[in-house]
Amino acid sequence: MPSVEALRSLRRALRLLNGSPTAVSRPGCIQRKERQLQPSTRHFSSRPVLGREQQEIRAAPEIKFSNPANDQNSTVVPLLKRVRIVPASPSYFTGKPYFTDDLLSLQALLRKYQTLPVVEPGLAPRVAWKSVTEYKNTTDEEHVKSGSYSKLIQVLKRLNQIHPSVMPEEVMEAMKRFKRDVQPFVNTPNPHFVDVYGRSMGVGRRKTSTARAWLVEGDGEVMINGRTLTQMFGRLHDRESAIWALKATDRVDKYNVFALVQGGGVTGQAEALTLAIAKALLVQEPALKPALRRGEFSVHFSPSFIFTF
Repeated sequence: MPSVEALRSLRRALRLLNGSPTAVSRPGCIQRKERQLQPSTRHFSSRPVLGREQQEIRAAPEIKFSNPANDQNSTVVPLLKRVRIVPASPSYFTGKPYFTDDLLSLQALLRKYQTLPVVEPGLAPRVAWKSVTEYKNTTDEEHVKSGSYSKLIQVLKRLNQIHPSVMPEEVMEAMKRFKRDVQPFVNTPNPHFVDVYGRSMGVGRRKTSTARAWLVEGDGEVMINGRTLTQMFGRLHDRESAIWALKATDRVDKYNVFALVQGGGVTGQAEALTLAIAKALLVQEPALKPALRRGEFSVHFSPSFIFTF
């Protein structure tokens, strides 16, 4: 086995063959490292560069620290608006932003105009508001509950009580969005008159039965589809129901009735004829309306039948 001195001699010989410097002592190694750390200038020329003193020194452009948002003549978009999208509504991150915005806007209108004069509760204009299902379809709000929507309807009803003579245009436009497209309370029935022959006509419906009746002054004759009252209705209850408007007002022997009925059953036709005769009687004598209303709950009527004028 070679000795340590032989191995060292072999290493020195290998370094000489590879062109490596010979091993030096420790202080020499430190000096060599210090020489390597010094910057080398062999790549730079020692000759002076012509014209370097004549080069113009230019400073960086001035930084403007003013806020572009406060500058009216500035067209620069503020930084926050360029890097962060701001929702159009503060309720964007809620479960129902459209409903929340509508409710808050109506409540703000109510606070603004709550001191205006109002009409009596029973004299306010009747309005058919959209149902919660219709509201969901128009706003794509799927999480609106009936209880929450009822709060919005209560605010609308309070705004609707403002007197029409001082109703603000802003409130009218806001309520218009929540009204149904078809307002049944605005529709008025076609006016009926007594013709030149002294006849008045009325139309009545009950389930699938329809009746049209003509009244003229006479001695109490009743003709239905070309048949008498007894021939048309075999049951006493149906006969009394058909001419009950005349019996309740004591006009049985003062008018003749000519009627056409179709559809439904016998009882349905009799009750449709009741309403038709009552309407025709109101054309002849409008003052009989309270008397007809008082006869609404007579024992001769079916419990499910109610007069509507």
